[in-house]
Amino acid sequence: MEEGCMTPRHVGSRIPAAGLVCPPPPRKKPAVYYEEERKRDPPKGGYFQPPDLEAFFTIIAPIRRQACS
Repeated sequence: MEEGCMTPRHVGSRIPAAGLVCPPPPRKKPAVYYEEERKRDPPKGGYFQPPDLEAFFTIIAPIRRQACS
């Protein structure tokens, strides 16, 4: 007999035949909605109004005259 690593050949070490069935995947938890989240008042200071982006790009656009290669 050779020395070194060998595959186990004992009956108890074998992979069982295709009789096992995988368990089902875990169920997704249902979404929980709270009354407080549904009925929110608008912010006291109002919603954020970003500055005019068109004006920003009209300032930047003339500086760049060459196309990217």
